[in-house]
Amino acid sequence: MPPTLASLIKHPALKLTVRAGADRLDTPVRWAHASELADPVPYMDGGELLLVTATNLDAENAEAMRRYVRRLAGAGVAGVGFAVGVTYDDIPQALVDAADEAGMPLLEVPRRTPFLAISKAVSAAIAADQYRAVTAGFEAQRELTRAALAGDGPADLLTRLAAHVDGWAALYDTSGAVVAAAPDWAARRAARLTPDVERLRERPAPASVVVGGTDDRVELQSLGTGRRARGALAVGTGAALGTAERYAVHSAVALLTLTTARSRSLQGAEQRLGAAVLRMLLAGEPDHARAVAGDLYGGLLDAPFRLLIAESTAPAGSEPLAGTMEAAAARSGETLLMVPEGERLVVLAADGGAAVAACTAYAEAQDGRPAREPGNEEGEVVVGLSAPAGPIAVSAAYKQAEQSLSVARRRGRALVEHEELAAGSVLPLLADDAVRAFADGMLRALYEHDAKGRGDLVASLRAWLSRHGQWDAAAADLGVHRHTLRYRMRRVEEILGRSLDDPDARMELWLALKATAAGTTTGPAPK
Repeated sequence: MPPTLASLIKHPALKLTVRAGADRLDTPVRWAHASELADPVPYMDGGELLLVTATNLDAENAEAMRRYVRRLAGAGVAGVGFAVGVTYDDIPQALVDAADEAGMPLLEVPRRTPFLAISKAVSAAIAADQYRAVTAGFEAQRELTRAALAGDGPADLLTRLAAHVDGWAALYDTSGAVVAAAPDWAARRAARLTPDVERLRERPAPASVVVGGTDDRVELQSLGTGRRARGALAVGTGAALGTAERYAVHSAVALLTLTTARSRSLQGAEQRLGAAVLRMLLAGEPDHARAVAGDLYGGLLDAPFRLLIAESTAPAGSEPLAGTMEAAAARSGETLLMVPEGERLVVLAADGGAAVAACTAYAEAQDGRPAREPGNEEGEVVVGLSAPAGPIAVSAAYKQAEQSLSVARRRGRALVEHEELAAGSVLPLLADDAVRAFADGMLRALYEHDAKGRGDLVASLRAWLSRHGQWDAAAADLGVHRHTLRYRMRRVEEILGRSLDDPDARMELWLALKATAAGTTTGPAPK
């Protein structure tokens, strides 16, 4: 804390006495300044302890003293120190009464206490306070640095920052969504500031802005050093930040900026790995893709996913949509494979997950906005979304997403799902005699094999195809071990003379099985 009038009164070497304004001794003192001018106000900044001997004052004139003290109070002077035994043996009553009336602290300075001693005491106290603030700031910097290096995410860093500023702190991503907050209740308060964060994001980094009132002061700081901010930090306090708190906030901004930059480097490496995985999937090599994906994307390939392709007319491309999906995936703990492809963004996301839901909500919000004029820099994002797929069907899913994207562009829609294009079922078409003949010919050998009691190849094939080639899931549906299912699929390939890695073969077999399910073929074809 800076020195106050009360701390100067307690200073044993100064021997100061309070003559007026005893209820305002907690006023901070920014400096001690001696002046014998009849009007020293033009040379005051506010917060000074004014030291006088009244050489040029009509100190016994009540009206003159009222004007003098009121002017000092209006300038923010912290108090007046009057030296007795120089011009006056005692402080004139007119000055005491004027100080009482204005609520201005008035201190009696004994003759043996030089003004220089008071100035030195104030200066030493200010220096000590600044030293404490700098020391506390460096300690905060060390704590925040340890939290950042721990690698546990921003939550611990924000918790320590909130403690240092005696308030709350929150981190926003590039979309303006709250990534983390401390304490936990601050997440709701931080979410209400998203419009302010979005406006801050439009300014070149680094940038800052203060919002809120005196009881709920929030300082927003952008993160990043480039043209576009990579996030924002919000710090909420009940008052303006002091020196130590300012050190802590600046350290947090620097650390989070470095962490963001490091994260983007890791994201770049992940994108390159994701691009390799996607190329393998599109090339019909799901096993190789799974081996390369490892722990990073392996979980995504173990369940049905959606493939989407996004295009944007905005200069920033699909960054807003990408940020929205990334934030949603991070909050729900989902894995997201996101690969830039020229002017496009290709994404693999869990079917029914938060990222796909966020993409849909983003598109719905965009469809609800007024039509934009050509050339508007804000641009539009257009998305094509495939049907649920598995690793062996990524190539087909990619074509579905492309078809959906093309339809979205033609219809002026922000998003089109492939299910919309296939809303009219093809099942009624399977009742055609030609389709029955196709199904009989395709499945005859498998039905004959099963009829002799040597296995259940038809049901196994149906389960495997319905699960997009996922061995464990299909085996669970059948109630057999996955090795048993693998053996049955090899027998299917041997009997049919067709490879199940061939997407055309899988498509034809699925159509034949659907025809069976529709009732056009009910058992093995007659001999």
